[in-house]
Amino acid sequence: MATTLAPPELCITTVRTLAIDAIERAKSGHPGAPMGLAPVAWQLFSTMLRHAPQEPEWPNRDRFVLSAGHASMLLYALLHLTGYDLPLDELKRFRQWESMTPGHPEHGLTPGVETTTGPLGQGLANAVGFALAEEILAARFNQPGHAVVDHRTWCICSDGDLMEGISHEAASIAGHLKLGKLIVIYDSNGISLDGPTSLSFSEDIPARFGAYGWRVLHIDDGNDLAQIDAALAAAQTSDGRPTIIVCKTHIGFGSPNKQDSQASHGAALGPEETIATKRAYGWPEDAQFLVPDEVAAWAQHMTERGTGLASAWQDTFDAYRAAHPDLAAQFERTTAGALPDDWGADIPTFGPDDSPATRAAGAKVINAIGARVPELVQGTADLSSSTDTTLKDQGVVSAGDFAGRNLYYGVREHAMGAITNALALHGGLRPVASTFLMFFDYMKNTIRLAGLMELPAIFVFTHDSIALGEDGPTHQPVEHLAALRAIPNVVTIRPADGNETAAAWRVAMERTDGPTVMVLTRQSLPTLDGPADVARGAYVVADGTDCILIATGSEVSAAVTARDLLAAKDISARVVSMPSWELFDQQDDDYVESVLPDGVPKLAMEAASTLGWERWADAVIGIDTFGASAPGPQLMEEYGITAEAMAEIAAEIFGPED
Repeated sequence: MATTLAPPELCITTVRTLAIDAIERAKSGHPGAPMGLAPVAWQLFSTMLRHAPQEPEWPNRDRFVLSAGHASMLLYALLHLTGYDLPLDELKRFRQWESMTPGHPEHGLTPGVETTTGPLGQGLANAVGFALAEEILAARFNQPGHAVVDHRTWCICSDGDLMEGISHEAASIAGHLKLGKLIVIYDSNGISLDGPTSLSFSEDIPARFGAYGWRVLHIDDGNDLAQIDAALAAAQTSDGRPTIIVCKTHIGFGSPNKQDSQASHGAALGPEETIATKRAYGWPEDAQFLVPDEVAAWAQHMTERGTGLASAWQDTFDAYRAAHPDLAAQFERTTAGALPDDWGADIPTFGPDDSPATRAAGAKVINAIGARVPELVQGTADLSSSTDTTLKDQGVVSAGDFAGRNLYYGVREHAMGAITNALALHGGLRPVASTFLMFFDYMKNTIRLAGLMELPAIFVFTHDSIALGEDGPTHQPVEHLAALRAIPNVVTIRPADGNETAAAWRVAMERTDGPTVMVLTRQSLPTLDGPADVARGAYVVADGTDCILIATGSEVSAAVTARDLLAAKDISARVVSMPSWELFDQQDDDYVESVLPDGVPKLAMEAASTLGWERWADAVIGIDTFGASAPGPQLMEEYGITAEAMAEIAAEIFGPED
């Protein structure tokens, strides 16, 4: 005989006590938010959310984002109780080495976790990206009588999320685009880690989101299940606007001494308060990680429910495949993350008479790829005329018309980065985002998270050095390449000419386990001789025996000229282009030795910080100060980033002694 399902109240208390127990065992964590949010989160997961615990990657599932990632035990408890492959033993190992329950949710580690959250505001912006992906794919694939893309995005965010600047950017563009299938539940508990939010936060959130073009709903009592169910149901009846549900909760609910206090925010309750709280819940005081049988029965129930949802969708998709075989094949291919067989057939090559800026070369390459890769979408932060990533004649994504492939983010770099990550996470799209390299600063966190999540997102940064000129030091990147190279699992490529740019795009498109960053010039560059072996990170452009000149990007052509100048002094110099440190570092010792043999002196030049170059070179020419406002060629001369300077220094260091 099947076990009777527990009523919501018992399930909610189980969620609360699992969170308390896990955090108490770990001696660290954030119990307050799970205790306060348990009712609305349980009702969402058990009744409203369309998900399939046995098939967490089911394409048409609703996406759920816990933007308040510090409340991770709320999510882990829900995943366990609703049938995901997250055993109770993993909850007991919360925050421990090699557990599936880290301090903040991590995509790819825990089944059911859609995105890695922790830095506040990122998850909310990810949710906007998920909702945007759904609209784009629905416009692309759905046909009359065949809605194969039809799901919602749900997000729980905190006071802290809404304090972060990224939340303003993300909410603004979500309202502008009228993402009607986006639903955000705002945990309004009035407490932050430092104390009451009134210390720093007093804005009218409903008015703010109303001004963004959102619909605002309310739950005045986060423990009132009738209010919760009514609000969640109403949110699913879209009026063409994204929805925010302002849910009033009590942080640390049920704790006799820590409810509504920062004391329950970021630390375990402690043994005595844990017992007192369980007593207040009517829970066995000495029980730990208790899941009553009738609560445990929900896992099977939710699995069966999810199986039914996924099976019904599969029937819908089978009928779709019969009616629209080409679209169905494309849907399956893109969802799997596979490229068309001929995706790179039209990538251009550049001859000796060509001297494009690498951004201009990139424009030709992305359009050649885009013509054969329909899942490729691109967006820029109000710089489309400068970054040259526009997919020509491919339409613009706008409110009510999501069939285009060009996204206009406006001046919202923070949101652009997080939305790009979500487009990659969702499946079915290959996103590209572009801006000036200088504004990478606004996207640092999102690119770091892309590396952590191993997302195949592509970031294009142009105006790569002081050579951009008159805009001055506020717009001239110096330390940015060093910062990018320091981020694990991010491949940064700074091409030297059009052919290296084309090769960089090949690397980026074929990479499936992490983001690729391309750093491109505004100024024209000559085409180098020979094939561009970007995939190996570094290669010999011109050979020599006495010393090695290493350069990246625009400085490679200068190194070639420096080689000629050194030859006039009877110094034979090898020139090595090193577009990617990370790719070169992946090569075997034999290849590294063939390019940069031990015992041969090496001089590097790059129009950026010298930090890190000691790994590859004995000496380096670079820029360890801020730039200045002047024409680009003059700046390169003034800062010594020239062929003449490189030849002079090489001759001084490596030339024969008198």
